[in-house]
Amino acid sequence: MRKIEHIGIAVKDIDSSNDLFALLFGKEHYKIEDVESEGVKTSFFKCGPNKIELLQATNENSPIAKFIEKKGEGIHHIAFAVDNIEKEIKRLTKEGFEMIHKAPKKGADNKLIAFLHPKSTNGVLVELCQEIKD
Repeated sequence: MRKIEHIGIAVKDIDSSNDLFALLFGKEHYKIEDVESEGVKTSFFKCGPNKIELLQATNENSPIAKFIEKKGEGIHHIAFAVDNIEKEIKRLTKEGFEMIHKAPKKGADNKLIAFLHPKSTNGVLVELCQEIKD
């Protein structure tokens, strides 16, 4: 793993949260994107060398809707940049980590993604991210 790629924050209302975080960071978000496969609308902010991803559920069966129902708004996951996501999934599986996604899938912000189950990471949802090279 190279670096923290972003921190994901579950929110109920992405528009009001965009306003709040724009005030906090002193600048507007740089991208809004729907990820239909995950049932979320995302908004990204740059914060120094890192990014913050706001996530709003787009349907009641979305993992974000379930997260907010159970835990309320707040930090949802931490994402790490990797050079080769398939190799990293194999390495982590071999080390005994439980993967939610056994193969990478397309996520937001031009990334391939895969999540580790929080049962195997001390309750923290961890996302692996690899930049999609065109």
